[in-house]
Amino acid sequence: MASAKFYGTGRRKKSVARVYLTAGTGKITINKRDIDEYFGLETLKVIVRQPLTATENESKFDAIITVKGGGYTGQAGAIRHGIARALLEADGEFRPVLKAAGYLTRDPRMKERKKYGLKAARRAPQFSKR
Repeated sequence: MASAKFYGTGRRKKSVARVYLTAGTGKITINKRDIDEYFGLETLKVIVRQPLTATENESKFDAIITVKGGGYTGQAGAIRHGIARALLEADGEFRPVLKAAGYLTRDPRMKERKKYGLKAARRAPQFSKR
């Protein structure tokens, strides 16, 4: 790992994350801001760090991340997916650990479309007998 850049794309709901891993000290930068500044909730920070923790690489890689679309939870999931893919590119031996934890699988759940005659995807107009 001679100062190489490893790339991974992560997706979740409407969020897309571009992740670059470089050899470093464990600093995570999201959209040119520190992770603590970008994510307010501690649970989202934990989600982002999960693949690094599972492979015991918290202090071996620096992550430079660009993320667009969706909300904070979707973005955190997309970043986790991207980091897992980048780690796989860095070392193929991480695959069984990441696969078993489910970090390489893209979460297929999406927002259901609104249907005509309804107020939302499943919410029907209020019914009254009289």
